[in-house]
Amino acid sequence: MARVVNASISPAFHTQVAVIGAGVVGLAIARSLAKCGMEVFILEKASIIGNETSSRNSEVIHAGIYYPQDSLKAKFCVSGRHSLYEYIQSRHIPHKKCGKLVVATQPSQVSNELRALFEKAQRNGIDNLKLVSREEVKVMEPNVECHGALWSPSTGVVDSHSFMYNLLADAEKHSAQLVLNTAVEDAVVDSDGICLKADGAWIQCDYVINTGGLWANHIANMFHRSTSWKPPIAYFAKGNYFRLQGKAPFEKLIYPVPEPGGLGVHATVDWGGPTVKFGPDVEWVEPSVSNPAEVSLDVDPTRGDKFYNEVRKYWPGLEDNQLIPDYAGIRPKLNHPSLQSPLPFEDFRIYGPETHGVQGLIHLVGIESPGLTSSMAIAEDIRIQVATR
Repeated sequence: MARVVNASISPAFHTQVAVIGAGVVGLAIARSLAKCGMEVFILEKASIIGNETSSRNSEVIHAGIYYPQDSLKAKFCVSGRHSLYEYIQSRHIPHKKCGKLVVATQPSQVSNELRALFEKAQRNGIDNLKLVSREEVKVMEPNVECHGALWSPSTGVVDSHSFMYNLLADAEKHSAQLVLNTAVEDAVVDSDGICLKADGAWIQCDYVINTGGLWANHIANMFHRSTSWKPPIAYFAKGNYFRLQGKAPFEKLIYPVPEPGGLGVHATVDWGGPTVKFGPDVEWVEPSVSNPAEVSLDVDPTRGDKFYNEVRKYWPGLEDNQLIPDYAGIRPKLNHPSLQSPLPFEDFRIYGPETHGVQGLIHLVGIESPGLTSSMAIAEDIRIQVATR
């Protein structure tokens, strides 16, 4: 029997699970829950799936090098990578396990940053990394100049759109329903249950999984207007990409050592052809901006000057006028450099009833890189949480 949450609300219908957001994580969760036999509605405000963070990234399958031991990013990236490769290989989804070189562009980075990354990766259970010399890098990638590198053979690239459409097809095969052009407009929770309002209609839900991406914090606030727990403040960082005109000079991914807020302006080879893009950089959005729709996705051509400077640190052969603006994406952040006490590390945040006290409600916020790689592992974690409640 469906429960009436609020006497003033007349739900149009009831569903077991509402997944908010049809990005890669939302689709993976919907697939996992639908395969368990649950009734799943996927609510997406856009006219297509994966229209924001999930389709505006580097499409990299990460190994799990960068994240502190026992963090959610480390846990889900390492296990998610295995699940992802198994899935895309079984589905013949276009991908390329090309490997990655994290290069030291300064001598001190070999014994400091690269060694620290190597040890961090080992603590995360990654046992196939190798510290390689400048000469070894020259054999692997003749166009790269560096003082040494960390070689990660498990890193790759994937057609993220094909991956998402396969996840959706699996979910729909098990009776999940995708509803496009349907934003969550309101929500009510009390001791009896959850209702959300979408496209003018109230829906009563046993479970709500908030995977709203850039909007996840905003959506979470709707559910917690009358509760003591409040979601963290959302911040945003824009990442710009430039594409190389001409054939790619590398066969592998080339990364500098990480920088605050991102992984540096790296070179990503395309899974489908002999081209390469560079990025993203980190362009912090003013903390006063709470609406990600206000952030322009146009790439400012003048930012190319920084790209030339950064790329030439490891590829001095880059000539003038070879880079053209490509695309940009926005990353959801729980941190900002303007804060008096910025977080030393931004982990994924998954808030369930044990945190906020609302049964059946799970918020996923701050899901950025390595969200694509982690998506199937996150989905399995949510499936277990739902199955045990």
